[in-house]
Amino acid sequence: MRNGRAPRANPADQLRVFGIRLPQLRRASIIIGFVVAILLPFYLEGFAVFQLTQVLYLSMAVLGLNLLTGFTGQFSLGHSAFMAVGAYTAGIMMDQWEVPYYLTIVPAGMVCFVAGFLFGLPALRLEGLYLALATFALAVAAPQLLKYEHFEPWTGGVQGLDLENPGSPVAFLSNDQWWYYFSLFFGILLLVGAWNLVRGRTGRAMIAIRDNPIAASTMGINLSLYKSVTFGVSGIYCGVAGALSAIVVEFIAPESFTFIFAILLLIGMVIGGIASIPAAIIGGAFILYVPNFSEMAVDFFFGGDPSSKALVWISFGVAMIIVVYIMPLGVAGFVRQNLRRLAR
Repeated sequence: MRNGRAPRANPADQLRVFGIRLPQLRRASIIIGFVVAILLPFYLEGFAVFQLTQVLYLSMAVLGLNLLTGFTGQFSLGHSAFMAVGAYTAGIMMDQWEVPYYLTIVPAGMVCFVAGFLFGLPALRLEGLYLALATFALAVAAPQLLKYEHFEPWTGGVQGLDLENPGSPVAFLSNDQWWYYFSLFFGILLLVGAWNLVRGRTGRAMIAIRDNPIAASTMGINLSLYKSVTFGVSGIYCGVAGALSAIVVEFIAPESFTFIFAILLLIGMVIGGIASIPAAIIGGAFILYVPNFSEMAVDFFFGGDPSSKALVWISFGVAMIIVVYIMPLGVAGFVRQNLRRLAR
């Protein structure tokens, strides 16, 4: 209560779907999702669990981009570079300094926070397409810098870095299951962190900057500070995702973080749903599984003809167009709209 008045209830919270209020439905969905995430590795084979682990760290990168673009309105085409910085930070610490893998996650995130914050400072004067071009330059330059001969003793140059990790420390978990739960732990931390961030004072400031920067500045919001910090926080998410990718895959190469990968992160954010935190999981799954399904579809229709491999990305593009046409607000927006229709 404030000033003796009870807080005003949100009318949308009173809507019911099959007799269940929307807030209760959200809580039930979170609990069910958490239980499924915990139990799923015990019902899948090793490679399927490995793919789920990839979905987890890709979702973290998509979530970081969504915090920047979806909640603050800063368009970025360069988040593959932050993921590369996180991956190589973890890789160099493990390969050169023999640091245990579990101690590389936080430093990778902090390095990417600093990198994102510093990049956000000169980008403050840029908006829209100009900011997109600046981040595009970052995405294009990062793989070339990693190949630079003077950095080769640390980065491995074109050949990349081969990493070795110990097996699962838990007797009843296989290696794939261990990496899944290891990644899930950090995924839940980042998900909860983003949830609290966007629902607090900082999140309200971010949304105000996205909706109307002039009005936000008039209300006393420091645009420069919030934009730079959001760039840094977004970098943390991509840095942790990159470090986990290096640890799980046990290999890093500059070609893993090209501009095409940055575009895939953007596609995952749009398909999942802009300004939606749980949608990052859908975006990560789309990035990983849809290209694989496209390749399977091309092989099915063309009988495995090697020349048909060029059609894989065409099939991927068609799938993306269909999804965007059916769900212009992304999967999260589509679900939200239909839930409200059912409630009414």
